[in-house]
Amino acid sequence: MENYGHWGFPGEFLMYGGQSDEISGEFWSEGSLGDIENRAATSAGHIYNKPRIWAESFTAGKNPFSRSPSELKPRGDRFFAEGINASLLHVYIHQPYEDKNPGMNAWFGNPFNRKNTWFSQLDIFTDYLKRTNYMLQQGQNVADVAYFIGEDVPIMTGTTDPPLPLGYEFDYMNAEVIMRDMTVKDGLFTLPHGIQYKVLVLPKIKTIRPELLKKIKSLVAAGGTILGPMPEYSPSGQNQPTADKTVKKLASEIWGDVDGDQVQTGTYGKGIVMNGLSMKEALSHIRLIPDCKVPADIAIHYGHRKLLDTDIYFLSNQTNQEQTFTADFRITGKQPELWLATTGDARMLPAYEQKGEVTAVPLKLAPYESVFVVFTQDADQGPGSDELLNFPKAQLVVDLNENWTVQFNPAQRGPEAPVTFDKLIDWTTSEDENIKYYSGQATYTKPFELDELKDGERMILDLGKLTAIARVFVNGQIAGGVWTAPYKLDVTDLVRLGTNELKIEVINNWMNRLIGDAGMPKEEQPTWAPHNTYTSESELQPSGLFGPVSLGTIPE
Repeated sequence: MENYGHWGFPGEFLMYGGQSDEISGEFWSEGSLGDIENRAATSAGHIYNKPRIWAESFTAGKNPFSRSPSELKPRGDRFFAEGINASLLHVYIHQPYEDKNPGMNAWFGNPFNRKNTWFSQLDIFTDYLKRTNYMLQQGQNVADVAYFIGEDVPIMTGTTDPPLPLGYEFDYMNAEVIMRDMTVKDGLFTLPHGIQYKVLVLPKIKTIRPELLKKIKSLVAAGGTILGPMPEYSPSGQNQPTADKTVKKLASEIWGDVDGDQVQTGTYGKGIVMNGLSMKEALSHIRLIPDCKVPADIAIHYGHRKLLDTDIYFLSNQTNQEQTFTADFRITGKQPELWLATTGDARMLPAYEQKGEVTAVPLKLAPYESVFVVFTQDADQGPGSDELLNFPKAQLVVDLNENWTVQFNPAQRGPEAPVTFDKLIDWTTSEDENIKYYSGQATYTKPFELDELKDGERMILDLGKLTAIARVFVNGQIAGGVWTAPYKLDVTDLVRLGTNELKIEVINNWMNRLIGDAGMPKEEQPTWAPHNTYTSESELQPSGLFGPVSLGTIPE
């Protein structure tokens, strides 16, 4: 049930999700739709024990047939970090006609269908989605703070007031779950399926029902920590005026002299009561350090899952710049590992340092890259924080930028004969209109020589950059696919001494062919789609393999 699309249902938004067997949010590949909806969906999933939380994913508006998976990735990763862990691609439109491509489309959605140019390589992208979904469905979500949404209806989202500092995660919480399910275990607000929170934040409103405040009183007495103002009366007309008197009495017992002004912290029973503090001050008061601390100016989003003795952190670089930084994870005694959902590769991160309650790990993320940092194996103090140990710089072995043979598909109106590229170019800069406006697959081939293969070294093929997606073969064996930075593959097991053959199948989008055809009378245009906003004056999209392409070595 996509109950969190376009703000969701006008009731109590978390209870509504609790009635769904399968919860879904929604996000678009641009704009703001999803910024509110997905946190609502993931919070409902977490507090009502719905392990799989869907989202209508990568919907889009303007510029049809222009997006490649790399452009879709940042928004997807943002919401993976918030807890989305099941991707529903939007949209696949039935294609009844065979005469013209790219065929039926709509103004809303990306064309995940068989007439899309890169449909034959769609698995390279969906493998990434499936690996990421699988990892984020493991164990339980880890969040430190639960923001109570209050009891007013209709309410379609929550507030984070005071705002949460970087390095912590949160869920929205409602009255039903507090009343029915919440207990306190070892000072943590605990739900029956294992989800726990360190702090329950109450909204800055004056109302609460007496029965709910009574439950909160028992939770604080058992060791829970709350932050928020003292309520004054009940929002309900039930059992009045006794209800208002009961709220005042209970609140006075819990908050005591904690007024948020002169007195901002206090205790009740085994628990802590705070009011008037910022979230940073409150977390400092209870000595809760960040779960994943990264520099504030580099836009790294994170999510955290815990499965038995394994901690799984998902980190996403939300910028178009490479980011080198150290992340402090709130975990000790474990060896960090790097797991890549793009390729399925996993390896140890040898450089790390245990400092008090955290493990500091040097990391490097390419533009819009996302990774999993996994802690599962016991380990002692690491060798330090040398970033080059974790991400060694490849030593150049072969420069592969020149003398490529490129075969375009004549059926897609590419050149009939293979073309030689002395240097790698953007297709749109070609004087040959069959290349300039080409949309489809082009196969790049090139031999290269290897004079030496050393034990203890890995061979890394770096394609530089391309549009939009590519499958790579070395000596007739598939090496994998690339579609996002870093455009690199490990080809150690495929290369050989002497002559090697490299083949790269590159596919771009439909956009350039639609622009090329736009100058023709409509009845003569070989391409057709009902939603086509391009003219002959539209700007072409850089396409092809740009490079620089190289083969290098890194230590085993």
